[in-house]
Amino acid sequence: MSQTVEKIKPCFPLFRDEDYVDNLAKKRELVEEVPSMDKIEETFAWTTTKEYQELNFKREALTINPAKACQPLGAVLCALGFEKTLPYVHGSQGCVAYFRTYFNRHFKEPVACVSDSMTEDAAVFGGQKNMFDGLENAKALYKPECIAVSTTCMAEVIGDDLNAFIGNAKKEGHIPPEFPTPFAHTPSFVGSHTTGWDNMFEGFQRYFTLNEMEDKVVGSNGKINLVPGFETYLGNYRVMHRMMQEMGVDYSLLCDPTEVLDTPADGEFRLYAGGTPIAEMKDAPNAIDTLLLQPWQLPKTKKFAEITWKHPVSHINIPMGLEWTDEFLMKVSELTGKEISESLAKERGRLVDMMTDSHTWLHGKKFALYGDADFVLGLTKFLLELGAEPTHVLCNQANKRWKKEVEKVLASSPYGAGAEVHIGKDLWHLRSLCFTDKPDFLIGNSYGKFIQRDTLHKGKEFEVPLIRLGFPIFDRHHLHRMTTLGYEGAMYMLTTIVNAVLERLDEETREMGVTDFNYDLVR
Repeated sequence: MSQTVEKIKPCFPLFRDEDYVDNLAKKRELVEEVPSMDKIEETFAWTTTKEYQELNFKREALTINPAKACQPLGAVLCALGFEKTLPYVHGSQGCVAYFRTYFNRHFKEPVACVSDSMTEDAAVFGGQKNMFDGLENAKALYKPECIAVSTTCMAEVIGDDLNAFIGNAKKEGHIPPEFPTPFAHTPSFVGSHTTGWDNMFEGFQRYFTLNEMEDKVVGSNGKINLVPGFETYLGNYRVMHRMMQEMGVDYSLLCDPTEVLDTPADGEFRLYAGGTPIAEMKDAPNAIDTLLLQPWQLPKTKKFAEITWKHPVSHINIPMGLEWTDEFLMKVSELTGKEISESLAKERGRLVDMMTDSHTWLHGKKFALYGDADFVLGLTKFLLELGAEPTHVLCNQANKRWKKEVEKVLASSPYGAGAEVHIGKDLWHLRSLCFTDKPDFLIGNSYGKFIQRDTLHKGKEFEVPLIRLGFPIFDRHHLHRMTTLGYEGAMYMLTTIVNAVLERLDEETREMGVTDFNYDLVR
């Protein structure tokens, strides 16, 4: 089973070599105690039935593939979006290894994040000593200008107080008293990655502005604040910059990790590339207003901006698709007095042209989709604009108010008449639905590939192909650089979706002399 430098195979097709096949068969027989294939097939067939679906939807104490990650992951992404800021997690080293590898696999980039390596003794006696050493070492080794602290399950279960611990670390001289250390409690066992982002951002708001409000005057800097929320499409940050610049708007994009997660390979290592300057966060209360690009995931951010900054926090939906991008740009124009640029008007026209060109192929196609609350809501709206039909809309971490909002959007179009909205459900629930109420396509992150595999196993006619949009996308490259917001993002999503439909049509009509009557060269 050795490989040579001259002939290296990846795991596929390496594991199909005879010696690996034999070895895996012995492992299965002697160690794994795998049931017979007949039993496996029998059980599999049962899990595709309506009977099993009814049992599946009665689950209460078990989650299978939840379509969400934990809070500290979001806190780390938030911290990465500020200039020369080091994410610091008060918890075990294994947790931080998980966060870093999760982002590594999605962005294909190194991700800076440290932990204070809490172990069993800290779980018993508390982790203050770990924090003393951790903050001192992190500042000395990595020389950040700000350290953003979040927590994991262990620290939360034992009740560690970040405010007290950080304060004591400064009192005892481990870090200077004036050194910036925004923080947030981000227990992994409640909420999700979007909750963690919201908590960490509110930590930045609180740390840099709560006690500095005396001289702040709403509107005095002439800017608008844009808060992206948990956003992993780097193109979305760039499209926001471009649209605001084309309109001549003064703005602050509060949290922008674009450069640190997409640094060039030019021989120069950049530990802290780009990011929103802390000075912009300090100045944020002086803005005209704060617009939340993903409002459903940012309740704490909204509350702080309203109560402390005295901003109206004008309501917008996530600027995805045609109508909601229109509304976003019109709101920016209303707040700033700036006209929507001719370049953006032309871009809108191109999107309308693309939608018209593709309508034939998308009309009546059925899609099941899943992901984060704002993303799924925006995608549902866009599918309706395209004449497509959402069938099942799933968000694990959404609430009943969100469900009502999605149902309202679905009710506004005849294409939404057959849809169902699912909250608190996971991808194993969605797997059942793909068997019993088959959509034409599934839209979501990489984890949906297992649903595609399982539906294909039942037979080609049952297969539900996956269209990869969302987070995380581990098994394809460079999609994180794409865009889903604005007219540009709508063009990308439309291109992705319609070409998936056409690729599927090719697949179904390429049998020579049988189905190739529709195997057209031009569509």
